[in-house]
Amino acid sequence: MGLFTKKIKKSKKYEKNSDFILLEGDCYKSIKTLPDNSIKLIITSPPYNLNKEYEDNKTLENYLKEINPVIKEFNRVLKDDGSICWQVGNYVNKSEIFPLDIFYYNFFKDEGYKLRNRIVWHFNHGLHGTKRLSGRYEVMLWFTKSDKYTFNLDDIRVPSKYPGKTNYKKMKLVKGKLVKDKNYGKLSGNPLGKNPSDYWEIMTKEWELGFWEIPNVKANHPEKTLHPCQFPIELVERCVFAFTNEKDAVLDPFSGVGSSMLAAVKNNRVGIGCELDKSYIKIAYEKIGLLEQGDLPYRQLGKKVSEAKGKVAKVPKEFKAYKLFG
Repeated sequence: MGLFTKKIKKSKKYEKNSDFILLEGDCYKSIKTLPDNSIKLIITSPPYNLNKEYEDNKTLENYLKEINPVIKEFNRVLKDDGSICWQVGNYVNKSEIFPLDIFYYNFFKDEGYKLRNRIVWHFNHGLHGTKRLSGRYEVMLWFTKSDKYTFNLDDIRVPSKYPGKTNYKKMKLVKGKLVKDKNYGKLSGNPLGKNPSDYWEIMTKEWELGFWEIPNVKANHPEKTLHPCQFPIELVERCVFAFTNEKDAVLDPFSGVGSSMLAAVKNNRVGIGCELDKSYIKIAYEKIGLLEQGDLPYRQLGKKVSEAKGKVAKVPKEFKAYKLFG
């Protein structure tokens, strides 16, 4: 916080020189107003149809039928070297779950997109199951429009667990013959760190401390608003760094309180969002105002997840009789 000092140009319609564009209304109609080949990254967490206050309880078939036209419109606005990051959980009906990424995959594949990764985002907070195991992960599908796409691996590397590791093989097989390996004894890793993999946890800068997850936005999270399923800014940031360059446009067709747009703007990209809910739109403008002032509360990318402390972290005496705590 306090590092962002740029004057942010805001707009309620698409304008080429704007930094923050919030299109109010239906996302399908709003996307229709965007120029062809204007977006580098589409990233969103669409409504899950889970009876949240902002969702209607529809059948799975009708729910997907409503989303499909929006996906079809992406092809027009997305640049040829662009990406789509589609983060979803499960559709739930009478305690039976339907993994939405499985259904969405076919929609995107039918439009010609190519799946590069199925990213698992793990978190430790959420509802506790009584008739099934508690869900503690969601999935992000990363698609590209073509085989030529932006992927800035060096911008998202994480510290290696063994930075001093060297090549240990003296010989290697070349065309059926053993020859001396010129890299023997040399450092085998990248000085910038390693590939973060498709299981998303964030490492601290101190290698020996291990992994830190990207937490979901719950009660004590600095970004928490009234939105019940809020995108954490740092989750979006990793995608923004990896799949876009500065000045590129990032679109969230279900922008909610504007987390994706904030992640884009604070990293010198253009943030574009579509939203129906007036209360979420108001919060998005409040947040972009705080960013402009340098006062936006957010978790820094890679910050350690807080450990439980105090009375709630101690085992109650009533539990100590049970085998788990004995």
